[in-house]
Amino acid sequence: MKNLQHARKAAMWRAPLMALSLCFVAAFAVAVHAEALPKKPKQIKPVSPSRAELKTKANQMAAGLRAAEAALSPQELAIAERVEVGRMPCELGAFVTVEADPRVPGYFDVSGQKFKFRMFPVVSSTGAIRLEDPAAGAVWLQLANKSMLMNHKAGSRMADACMTAAQVVVADAMLKNPPPSLLEPLPVALRPGLPEVPMPPMADSTVR
Repeated sequence: MKNLQHARKAAMWRAPLMALSLCFVAAFAVAVHAEALPKKPKQIKPVSPSRAELKTKANQMAAGLRAAEAALSPQELAIAERVEVGRMPCELGAFVTVEADPRVPGYFDVSGQKFKFRMFPVVSSTGAIRLEDPAAGAVWLQLANKSMLMNHKAGSRMADACMTAAQVVVADAMLKNPPPSLLEPLPVALRPGLPEVPMPPMADSTVR
């Protein structure tokens, strides 16, 4: 009887154990299959650069541009020392600001309303101080009594009669004592190469 009872109990536990074993086998097979499948590459979110990194890159680019700018000759550097700097009033209510770049000797930033040029001195045969921005076609001419900004590409004068305090003094002096015009003829006595012709004596018209 006892053997029969043990046999019945064993038969009762056999079915659940078989089902549990099948579950373990199925789970193991799924795990093995999952490991065998190729894993998808992990997506890495792009990290946005910080403001400090952007500022560093901008400074590096600016340094590279400054290094790429051509070094000026001693004659051009001598011209740069005579350039009038500062904010200058011009005619028609315009203003032009000329600033020297302390990091690149001889280069200037010439700016105004809706324009800004990067300029350097150019030797001129006329004696005027001349700054140019070849890429933009802009030219800054400085005379003793005034300065002017021209755009050769547009064929226009962007600003005229721009004056610093020193140029105002020269302009006032020229108004009080205007220089002789090149178109006015010289007096006969001052003309080179012409002999001085004596004037004939005046006739005596006294009635005797």
